Amino acid sequence: MPKMTDQHQNTAGSVASIEPAYVLIGKFQRTHGVRGEISMRVITDFPERIRRGKIIYVGSEYQARKVIATRWKNNLMLLKLEGYDNLESARELTGKDVFAAVKDLPSLPEGRYYHHQLVGLTVWEGEEKLGVLAAIMETGANEVYIIDQPDGKELLIPAIPEVIQKVDLDQKRLEVRLLEGLRG
Repeated sequence: MPKMTDQHQNTAGSVASIEPAYVLIGKFQRTHGVRGEISMRVITDFPERIRRGKIIYVGSEYQARKVIATRWKNNLMLLKLEGYDNLESARELTGKDVFAAVKDLPSLPEGRYYHHQLVGLTVWEGEEKLGVLAAIMETGANEVYIIDQPDGKELLIPAIPEVIQKVDLDQKRLEVRLLEGLRG
C-alpha cells in the first residue's frame, strides 16, 4: 500500500462526514532572529505548498495567516508571516500547531490517500465486518492500521498490498485479506 500523507485532525463539524476541514502540517517551535521569523517542524509530505502568498491556519482556532517568506535552516522551516514583524509578536506563535485547509490539498495519484480519507472507513474481510479504521500508526517498514472491533478490542493490520485489497471512499469501505496469524 502506498504511503499516506498528512495527519488527521477532525474538525469537520458534520457527523456524517469523515472529511475534516483542516489537516496538521507542522508545529511552530521557537522564534528566529528579531524580525518576526519563527521556526516550524514540518509534518507533511508536501512542504513545497508552504510558500509565499499561501494561507496557513494557526492554533486551535485555525486563524488564517498569510505566508510572506519561507526558508530552510537545517531540518526546520523558517516562516515570516504577515503581521508578525518582531520578536515579541512572533513569540505568540511558539508551540502552536499549523494546519492547511483540506480543500487546498493537492490531488494524489490513484491508489494513494490522505490519512483523513481513510480514518473512519468500515473494514471488511469478505462479508465479515471487522470494525472501523480508528487510526494509522507510522512504523519504519510500513503503516499499520488500527481497527476498532465491535467487541471493543483493537486489531492491528499492516498496510501492505497483500492485506489491503480495495479502498472505496464513496462507500466508506476498506476491504482486506488478513494474513495467517493476524487475528491472534
